[in-house]
Amino acid sequence: MSAPDGLPTAPDGSATPPHRGSATPGGSVQPREGDTRRYRVRHETTYEYSGPVSSSFGRAYLTPRTTGVQRCSETSVTVEPAPVDQSRGRDVYGNENTYFQVSTEHTRLVVTGVSMVEVDPPLRDAAVLSRPWESFRPTAPERADDGDPERPLAVEFVIDGPRPEIDDQVHAYALESFTPGRPIGEATIDLTRRIFRDFTYLSGSTTVTTRVSEVFAERRGVCQDFARLGIACLRSLGLAARYVSGYLATQPPPGKERMIGADATHAWAAVWIGGDTWLEFDPTNDQLADERYVTVAWGRDYVDVPPLRGIIQTEAKDSSIRVSVDVAPV
Repeated sequence: MSAPDGLPTAPDGSATPPHRGSATPGGSVQPREGDTRRYRVRHETTYEYSGPVSSSFGRAYLTPRTTGVQRCSETSVTVEPAPVDQSRGRDVYGNENTYFQVSTEHTRLVVTGVSMVEVDPPLRDAAVLSRPWESFRPTAPERADDGDPERPLAVEFVIDGPRPEIDDQVHAYALESFTPGRPIGEATIDLTRRIFRDFTYLSGSTTVTTRVSEVFAERRGVCQDFARLGIACLRSLGLAARYVSGYLATQPPPGKERMIGADATHAWAAVWIGGDTWLEFDPTNDQLADERYVTVAWGRDYVDVPPLRGIIQTEAKDSSIRVSVDVAPV
């Protein structure tokens, strides 16, 4: 299978089975208690081809972001064979990405990202989360990040994608959680819980091109599908929502249950609650994001932040891909 830009598609962003936990009991939202966690993240993707590839051009989103609760202290992205050109940059959302060009003929391409990351427990303002959800519909002048005029407006995260995902059934599903005047925190947790309850996680049941309507009809999918469904629900109500790509920690902090399939990339969603603040929620695991979540990139949809994408020049008929992810506490 090939990605839209030509490289074979990895199972990135779709490999995390559900953890039978729950969001904050009773729908209440409180700041989580916990310690800052430090992780070494290693993400290796290996492509193998049935014939020689003369050139590979790629872009990788493998460097964790630095945010108010997360700090990336060390990072590297290596490519084998050695590229003739490699550079780092940031996209419109502030995500760091690595461009590379390999011109040595090859039948195997390995891209490896290694980073050291610290993640703090999130602090959540109960007063903000108790406000009616309708009050968070953004207006054009409001920025979605830090007020930098170069950054996107919050309202840009309300707009449906190039392939429309919002329809009547998505809107009706959202309204069951977002009743008039309900607090934004309570409503978001309820939506998270309902997606977890109503849809079955089934690895390999979808691809990166699967539509929200297909997931809704089949009532099954993987983490990126459930994140995209949550985003479509929020946008159908005029709320700003973004797609988040990252990882789950291999080992949980003391006293917390281990998540199944932690050694994989993961995807979740976030709803804008004013200023530079977003409430991140994970429908796959029925909970709000905490210090077990390592954020790599965010955008309007998966297509903005795939771990790897690119094009190759080859006459090879077949290819394969292998992805190895390790998120180890240090």
